[in-house]
Amino acid sequence: MPTPPPRQPQDLMQLLTRAERLAARRLQSVLDEDGCSLDAWRVLSLLSDGAGHNMSAVAEAAFLPPATLTKLVDHLVDQNLVYRRVDPLDRRRILAHLTPRGETYWRRISREVRAGLPVLGESDDDMLRGLLERLVGTLEQTAAETAG
Repeated sequence: MPTPPPRQPQDLMQLLTRAERLAARRLQSVLDEDGCSLDAWRVLSLLSDGAGHNMSAVAEAAFLPPATLTKLVDHLVDQNLVYRRVDPLDRRRILAHLTPRGETYWRRISREVRAGLPVLGESDDDMLRGLLERLVGTLEQTAAETAG
């Protein structure tokens, strides 16, 4: 029996990219029913914890440049889904929060997303999540070591 060729880094990148794009496409098809973009979903998802987050943290979590995030948050504010307040601990910072309407909207679209996305199975989901978290942690540590 011939030995399979060694895996190449580009193979993993190909799989990760394909999985991300297919998942994003499927997620967007669910979100389209509610007129919600993938970027808005990421912002609402972060804010759904109720803690309030500064704009830098929201930009990082949503993978958006600050100017793009500002426009998106302005749009969410106009829709009465998000509001901004000065951070009581650091008055130079602005915190974003979900409005009560935003919380209701988030709960509804979150249910629709959970119902509309295929699931691998609980143990497979847990294993994949663990492996991806390890990969992200390793990549972040490597980047920090390279930068430092």
